[in-house]
Amino acid sequence: MAQTTSAVTPAVAEVMAELAALEDPQIRAVNANHGDDHGVNLTKLRAVAKRIKTQPEFSRDLWATGDTAARLLALLICRPKAFERDELDAMLREAGTPKVQDWLVNYVVKKNSHVEELRVLWFADTDPVVASAGWALTTERVAKSPEGLDLDGLLELIEAEMKDAPERLQWAMNHCLAQIGIEHPEHRARALAIGERLEVLKDYPTPPGCTSPFAPVWITEMVSRQKA
Repeated sequence: MAQTTSAVTPAVAEVMAELAALEDPQIRAVNANHGDDHGVNLTKLRAVAKRIKTQPEFSRDLWATGDTAARLLALLICRPKAFERDELDAMLREAGTPKVQDWLVNYVVKKNSHVEELRVLWFADTDPVVASAGWALTTERVAKSPEGLDLDGLLELIEAEMKDAPERLQWAMNHCLAQIGIEHPEHRARALAIGERLEVLKDYPTPPGCTSPFAPVWITEMVSRQKA
């Protein structure tokens, strides 16, 4: 990624050099298949973060480089509760890659006091990448705090829009569909029927021992585990 700031502090330069030394072409090639543009082993990245420890301002400096590995590291050493709503909104919109967006939502936004405001804001956004973050946060609420959510309305949206949604948004909507079916027995039959009719991710290649992302299979498998 191109750098977004003109000045780089010695500390940032040192960490950037360390991340460059950890670059693995094979990891980069694998990540490229998922839309990510870095080649750093995430276990090694976490070890760097553990050594640096929490440093909110340094985290912002690393984020400002625009480099994907540096931004992932930034999200590991930031203080999630320190961000204002508009700052997190801007960060999501410039996140760039799926992994950065995923970590931003899961490691930072979910721990921030503005999470519900951002969920509502992003859910209604016309940018499918931003909307996918809104759906991810909605799925979290479906599982953990569904009070006040219109689950019937969510199912209607999924039924009407998931089939033709862009890939990242489609995955997020599919996850929400599955979560509704898993966590809410009164909506399970409808969730299963929607999944069967739309056939989204029905033929997705699934490694042995892993659960298919096809919602009817996913729902059935997770419900059977709950009953075991």
